[in-house]
Amino acid sequence: MEPAKTIKEKIRHSLHLKMALGLVWQSAPGWTAASVGLILIQGLLPLVSLYLMKLIVDAVAAGLAAPGKPEALERIILLIVIAAAAALFSACCRSLTEIVREAQTQVITDHVADVIHGKSVAVDLEYYEDPKYYDTLHRAQQEATYRPASIMYNLVQIGQSGISLAAMAGLLIFFRWWVAVILFAATIPGVWLRLRYANLMYTWQRRHTKAQRRADYFHRLVTDGGHAKEIRLFGLGSLFMAWFRELRKTLRVERLKISTRRSLADLTSQASATLAIFGTLAYVAYQTVQGAITLGDMVMYYGAFQRAQSSLQDVWSSLTSLYEDNLFLANFNEFLNLQPILVEPAVPAAFPRPIQQGILVNGVNFHYPPGERAVLEDINLRILPGQVVALVGENGSGKTTLIKLLCRLYDPVRGNITIDGIDLRQFDPRALRKESSVILQDYAHYSLTARENIWLGDIGLSSRDDKIYAAARQTQADDFIQKLPRGYETVLGHEFEDQGELSLGEWQKLALARAFLREAQLIILDEPTSWMDARAEYEVFKSFRQLFQGRMVLLISHRFSTVRLADFIYVLEGGRIIESGTHDELIQIGGKYAQLFEIQAASYR
Repeated sequence: MEPAKTIKEKIRHSLHLKMALGLVWQSAPGWTAASVGLILIQGLLPLVSLYLMKLIVDAVAAGLAAPGKPEALERIILLIVIAAAAALFSACCRSLTEIVREAQTQVITDHVADVIHGKSVAVDLEYYEDPKYYDTLHRAQQEATYRPASIMYNLVQIGQSGISLAAMAGLLIFFRWWVAVILFAATIPGVWLRLRYANLMYTWQRRHTKAQRRADYFHRLVTDGGHAKEIRLFGLGSLFMAWFRELRKTLRVERLKISTRRSLADLTSQASATLAIFGTLAYVAYQTVQGAITLGDMVMYYGAFQRAQSSLQDVWSSLTSLYEDNLFLANFNEFLNLQPILVEPAVPAAFPRPIQQGILVNGVNFHYPPGERAVLEDINLRILPGQVVALVGENGSGKTTLIKLLCRLYDPVRGNITIDGIDLRQFDPRALRKESSVILQDYAHYSLTARENIWLGDIGLSSRDDKIYAAARQTQADDFIQKLPRGYETVLGHEFEDQGELSLGEWQKLALARAFLREAQLIILDEPTSWMDARAEYEVFKSFRQLFQGRMVLLISHRFSTVRLADFIYVLEGGRIIESGTHDELIQIGGKYAQLFEIQAASYR
């Protein structure tokens, strides 16, 4: 009996193969069906070509034995015309196969990329805090976009070569059965070697994923625009280039060693196959000289042996490649099998609209996995409908983490957050986030048009809805957008065009407009005016109260000119709330808030 581990391995590999075939069929059923039809035709064409060549050689031999007969020449010409037609038909089939294969590969690659995108968007934010996730994602991206197409190609090759092999093997068995045995035995060493080195390469790839990712990271540092200024100002380019070269050299040398050993092993197996071919040729030639077979038979049998061995090698090669593809496809399967950490309720509670009682954070504790250091400890706060609440604290005090919990990007380790008395975990996360409009401190700069940058705040609207332009006017973004070369249709940034770069303050106004566009009940603003000058900040917040009337606003800011507008203020330090109250109350207390306010106010005196 086979060991249990071996049986489990076979079951797992067969499941990977089944998954790959499912992906292939789902993404390109028409092209796949066309491939199958071409397999059948091209598998039988070599036998037809060999038989026609035998007839031509025998007809030539007969013509030489009885020269001067016109019918012999006519027969030879007819056979050559038929052979030429068969060769032309074969060439047409090959060209058609290339077209089908290219179309099928492109469709499958795009489909698999779409699957990866969908899974990447669906996984919880917590995965992005784990280096192991990036290893898994890297392996999936590196292999999955072409492995399913490779599996399909190898299956096509097995089918086509298998049909040819069956036809040739039948012909050889009719000649001498032991010739077919030699044919099979000569290819076995090559198969064993390929399987062995497929496992070696797979193990090497998994072991060096982190090093490959690090090399890719240094490549991005040197080539993308996000780090271009610092790299030049600090002269870091040569350092990162050297680190990249060192890593790539190590990876290249190790991989080359495996490839060299594999090539030498392939050479040994090819030598045994070559000896088998020419040994068979000698025997067939001997049989011809002895008169046991005709000259045409010799050409046909020797050609059949060559074609059969070539087809068998193609079958073995495709089978071992299939095995290799299946190994690497395990990386893709590993990525797709990532399970959600945030559990969605089986029957979600209806999200209240409008919210009546507000949001209550009750005894919340949190630390990022897999760390044990608490980021938030025993947090209690409330946001009432129509109220502006501010969070104040130095960097690292836990303000941004609290935002992530409110949007349910994470769940508290202990305690809970409720809306109108209902735990956030009872809502559909999509419904919760639809009712929240957030500007994070590290908001995105999209290389899209100015109009599209705002529209992304609520893609449920028409991309040309008048509300887009109204949101821009409310945040003063309309002033600089109108001055862009193509106004709202100007593509921003330098990645695709060179006329739509904005200052950081202008990008921030655009992000505010994006947040304002969504008619959400909870507005979360994390340092919303940090890059604006004092006048711009004043203009934005002059209409703040009117703009957010009736909504709950959570504001994080280091600027006390903004914070003092809040109805209620919580002061965080070391992950704990140490003070709370209105601006005037906190100033009277004379604690941390008053100290921070005085430090900032002094800089303006």
